[in-house]
Amino acid sequence: MPDQKQINFTIVPDDAALGNQPRTYANFCAVAHTPFDFTLSFCEVMPLSERDVRQAEAEGVVRAPVRVRLVTPVNFIPQLIAALQEHWRVFSETYGSGTPPPQGFGPVH
Repeated sequence: MPDQKQINFTIVPDDAALGNQPRTYANFCAVAHTPFDFTLSFCEVMPLSERDVRQAEAEGVVRAPVRVRLVTPVNFIPQLIAALQEHWRVFSETYGSGTPPPQGFGPVH
């Protein structure tokens, strides 16, 4: 077997590839999985009207439009969790985990 060389590199997002696509806002994420992948369905939950509340009480369901559905392989999930935990740690040290987020950060669910 030939000698294998290790190549170190960093992956960075290429924002230019997005072009003029706007960011997508979501304040709720539903998670599902199969033995092969995880599906993250990001939704936007708007404040409920009185009619919506009555309907939710009757049906036991609030429907929220899916803004983005992301399917990722199982072996990517531990890296995603680690990245979220690290960013949450930095966020908590910066803003305090027991305080509400600063203005402009949107709802937290």
